[in-house]
Amino acid sequence: MTQKYTPPLRDQQFVLHELLKVMDTYQQMPAFKDVDADTMNQVLEESGKFCAEVLLPINQSGDAEGCTFDRDARTVKTPKGFKEAFDQFREAGWQGLALDPKYGGQGLPALLQIAFYEMQYSTNQAWSMYPGLTIGAYECLHVHGTEAQKSLYLPKLGSGEWTGTMCLTEPHCGTDLGMLRTKAEPQADGSYKITGAKIFISSGEHDMADNIVHLVLARLPDAPAGTKGISLFIVPKFLPVGEGESATVGARNGIYCGGIEHKMGIHGNSTCQMVLEGATGWLVGEPNKGLNAMFVMMNGARLGVGMQGLGLTEVAYQNAVAYAKDRIQSRSLTGPKATDKPADPIIVHPDVRKMLLTARAYAEAGRAFGYWVAMQQDIQFQHPDEDARKEAGDMMALMTPIVKAFMTDNGWTCASDCLQVFGGHGYIKEWGMEQIVRDARINMIYEGTNTIQSLDLIGRKVLMDNGAKLKKFGKMVTEFVETYGTKEQYAEFVNPLADIGDKVTKLTMELGMKAMGNADEVGAAAVSYLRVVGHLVYAYFWARMAVIALDKVNAEGDKVDPFYTAKLAVARFYFAKLLPETAGEIRKARAGSATLMALPEELF
Repeated sequence: MTQKYTPPLRDQQFVLHELLKVMDTYQQMPAFKDVDADTMNQVLEESGKFCAEVLLPINQSGDAEGCTFDRDARTVKTPKGFKEAFDQFREAGWQGLALDPKYGGQGLPALLQIAFYEMQYSTNQAWSMYPGLTIGAYECLHVHGTEAQKSLYLPKLGSGEWTGTMCLTEPHCGTDLGMLRTKAEPQADGSYKITGAKIFISSGEHDMADNIVHLVLARLPDAPAGTKGISLFIVPKFLPVGEGESATVGARNGIYCGGIEHKMGIHGNSTCQMVLEGATGWLVGEPNKGLNAMFVMMNGARLGVGMQGLGLTEVAYQNAVAYAKDRIQSRSLTGPKATDKPADPIIVHPDVRKMLLTARAYAEAGRAFGYWVAMQQDIQFQHPDEDARKEAGDMMALMTPIVKAFMTDNGWTCASDCLQVFGGHGYIKEWGMEQIVRDARINMIYEGTNTIQSLDLIGRKVLMDNGAKLKKFGKMVTEFVETYGTKEQYAEFVNPLADIGDKVTKLTMELGMKAMGNADEVGAAAVSYLRVVGHLVYAYFWARMAVIALDKVNAEGDKVDPFYTAKLAVARFYFAKLLPETAGEIRKARAGSATLMALPEELF
């Protein structure tokens, strides 16, 4: 009873070419002048095949086997098939898909990388973290590394010959990195000796590549306290010999795996305790500015984690639909539907349909949203117009916490609902649903918990600039409403979008006023606020998709592609059954902090 997965190519193509019209945007960017729609579709098709044919078959077995730690050698062996899959991945050039051609990459849009991520995470989240973190390390060095560092490390990371990690968390501090204690002592040759301990380091030690390039946060001897005294260092597992692409690995460096974490999910990824014993490292960027440099990697990782939520939603949905169509139990409340069978398939039951449609609605909106954000990333870094780059950068900043938190919250809920569709069989290991649920749970925690993302959204991204970035997105919503709101056929989609837009504006102003008197009001409202803004974003994309689908249905009638009929039905479900969640979340956000803070600590 293996997990099933079919790459969602039809919906991906709809999002790229009909919703986002990506070629209109990419043809404005010299870096992508040779990219056309056929190329994008072919990349999606081939990457989907890799995920379905190579990654999916080792997903359940990798979960069952997990990683193995050799305490004497201080090495980690990944599950059977993981190294071989990575060899295929590397040989096909997938690691460098969207990376800089100057360092051996293919230079394709980041949007294609995000779409590939979605399919990787659907089929094997644990495996996919190894190359995913490598891209994060690459991007950090690409922005902040010296020319010598870039020429040495980027070709190796971009090819997958070496992999990368980020080493932030320490045993005594998680998100509060200002408390970290790892020390970096300067050496006469310009290097540093780094000593300390890190935990929860994904992909920290494994057998899939010749070298592992750790990006490590540490403190210089004279560093100021808190986050203003953090520097970033390259600390490779093996010290490089030579320069550039011809470099090889030399002596073992003083960074080791002290043990692996035994986790609830993602068993196939080695989550390591890393020990640094006078390890040799090299400064990245400026002293005491390491957190700024690391945020390049952290923000990229947050987008990736959002896609993990999407990928698991999609695969959970596909498996639950297949089961619901096949499993017969009870009769439809409106009379037998499968009269040739002793019972009806459970997909006839309203609540089963509700769970399936919830997953589908969140997956399709998440795909539209996630791909749009990825396109903003391409615009931010590649568009020739400075104003366009700035606008896209603002949208990236605003939307990153929503991608990470809203999509992973939904992923967890949908995975759990889809397990519920299986009934008792969902709780049994062989079907693979309980693995999806376990894997989905970590996504709400790492790369900044979803509460941290909520605080980031309301505090830094909205209130700190008096809502300037949010107003830019609001302008997009308003323009859409003004364009389609006067046409009666679109009212069922446009009116609720306009309504939630007005409510977000009022709620934001109200919370901003409260925050000036009591900062706890922000903490009390943040999670609900992010849910409400997340729904505003999804309502916007669902309204846009519904307009396209409705126009197709009206124009082509009975001859219309059923894809559009289905898209319209799911849009109507979203507005009727999911968007109303915002009413309760707005009430909770307005309820304030008093009831949360009233109970004395000793009475908990």
